[in-house]
Amino acid sequence: MKDFNYYNTILVQNIGSKVGPVAPTIVPSAAFGYEDAEQAEGIFAGEVNSPLYARVGNPTNAKLESVVAKMEGGFGAIATSSGMGAISMVTTAFLKAGDEVLCIGGFFGGTYTLITETMKRFGVMNSFCEVDDFSHIEARLKAGVKMVLMESVGNPSLRLPDIKTIAEMCDAYETLLVMDNTATPLIVRPLELGVDIVVHSSTKNMSGHSAALGGVAVFRAVKEEGDKLLNEKYADVHKIIKKMGKKAFIPICKKRAIRDMGMTANAFGSFLTMLGLETLALRVERVNASVEQVAKLLDEKLPEGMSVNHPSLPLSPDHARYKSDFKQGCGPLLGLNCGTKERAFALLNRLKLVTQTANIGDNRTLALHMTSTIYSDFDVQTRHFLGVNEGFIRVSIGLEDPALIANDFLQAANEL
Repeated sequence: MKDFNYYNTILVQNIGSKVGPVAPTIVPSAAFGYEDAEQAEGIFAGEVNSPLYARVGNPTNAKLESVVAKMEGGFGAIATSSGMGAISMVTTAFLKAGDEVLCIGGFFGGTYTLITETMKRFGVMNSFCEVDDFSHIEARLKAGVKMVLMESVGNPSLRLPDIKTIAEMCDAYETLLVMDNTATPLIVRPLELGVDIVVHSSTKNMSGHSAALGGVAVFRAVKEEGDKLLNEKYADVHKIIKKMGKKAFIPICKKRAIRDMGMTANAFGSFLTMLGLETLALRVERVNASVEQVAKLLDEKLPEGMSVNHPSLPLSPDHARYKSDFKQGCGPLLGLNCGTKERAFALLNRLKLVTQTANIGDNRTLALHMTSTIYSDFDVQTRHFLGVNEGFIRVSIGLEDPALIANDFLQAANEL
């Protein structure tokens, strides 16, 4: 990865302006006037780079998109109404009835239900496997799966995939690879590892302040020759690729999803997200250092019958991968297993510093009991695959003193 000084520089330099308004400008208009009929024609054809209508683009959103694309090393990006909006945009743009999506590793509950319930209702098939089940991955790729979806780090399972190996397999079988990088902005560079599309819930780490709901998808450029999108299984988008060339990912998603479904970001949310992005590198560096400290302290001092899960700990099944591939950390999450729902509730209700809420990547430390909230509708088998049980608490470490964070959990645990 690039160092944090690189990001501290490019983010503030690309978000702020040196002349006129220093902060990003909010453009709240839903409609935009065209200079003449010829310009209108050019805008709708994608040949003139001016706002068409806010559902498919807004100058404030465009500013956010350019910043995030540069941050991720991508060719372009699309800002959406939420992280789920970004994933929904990508899946609906590329998948149709009869297609299959392969999902690798544990997933956030919303992503899981999108694939297994909503997309299934529209005829899109699915297959799931663990992060190291390479035989299943290759079998589904051989069978012609249309898209592979995974998270950079499982939320909340904390399983770590071998991103580069999976990307190479997807390239060999000319299959789109989409990665949710919400937990690890800056510290994982999916596009450089061979991923085709990166999605984020910008509500989380990017913003940090819980004030802006949003999402973003970042795309690589389409190659002039030999691109996997030219495979016959993507024939329904070949017309767009032929016309738009290397920027085809963006019109594919806008014409086949956003235009008709409207999962568009709003200008004020994009503005607030950019304010958060200015300090992202500082926050990511601190939080990822703090997570290791908190995990170590809890691992050493939690009372019998309780345990902590984080890949930095030697007993984690992904400890070796964490040390080799995630040297800067794997995001703000750690798991706390209390044994039973009753003990988990009792611990949560004794916390003084920690906020109970269904969010991650906040400036504050957050915690939530999973099976009674986000995963309350899931059966036991599904919960097990996704890495949660009755006593499981998901913790998202914030900016506070890591010793104070650990002490808050320890005082609550010792009172049980």
